[in-house]
Amino acid sequence: MDFTHFAKSRKSARGFLDKPVPKQVVDDILATAKWAPSSYNTQTWKVHAVTGETLDRIREGNTKNTLEGKPHVRDFPYKEEYEGEHRKRQIDMAIPLFEAMGIARDDKEKRLDWMLRGFRQFDAPVSLVLTYNKYLEPAAISQFALGSLAYGIVLAAWERRLGCVINGQGIMQSDVVRDLAGIPDDENIMICIALGYPDDNFAANNVRSTRAANSDFVRYVGF
Repeated sequence: MDFTHFAKSRKSARGFLDKPVPKQVVDDILATAKWAPSSYNTQTWKVHAVTGETLDRIREGNTKNTLEGKPHVRDFPYKEEYEGEHRKRQIDMAIPLFEAMGIARDDKEKRLDWMLRGFRQFDAPVSLVLTYNKYLEPAAISQFALGSLAYGIVLAAWERRLGCVINGQGIMQSDVVRDLAGIPDDENIMICIALGYPDDNFAANNVRSTRAANSDFVRYVGF
């Protein structure tokens, strides 16, 4: 098993074919992803797999609230704006994406449309909404577990030739998602993952992110 090559081959998909993903395929992906590391084997995660008319209504609600200027509603504290090196990396990713999509810096209409794609969960046929129980707050360990599960999901999907993008915008109006997807009140929504068959003709899907050198974030002690 060449995990290094496989992990490096994965990339985010932001454009999807209009092709349903069978429930069994989603279930197989989650059956693989659930082997992600979990503190004390507590498995403090829930997944709500949403598709069809319900997902369309969530897209509509997210878009409507965003265009009306409704403030973001999240279920946990969140840093809205990155700074310093983190902000630079965000911009370094946005530049090639906008270039691939032909979005000029001063093209407000196209920039708005690109932003709304995120709130529409990139028009993917499936949204996986990841949640955890509210009693776990403060939930840093549970949020870590959900991150592990999310990585397992995107890798398991990639192995099956499906694409994903981990999508924070899709749950920035968490009350819309909660209401329409029927998510219980005792669960906090952490993140969603847009899932589907990638559209190879969608220009942004050919853009690959980079990673910092180990020396930028690793400190060795005692080696």
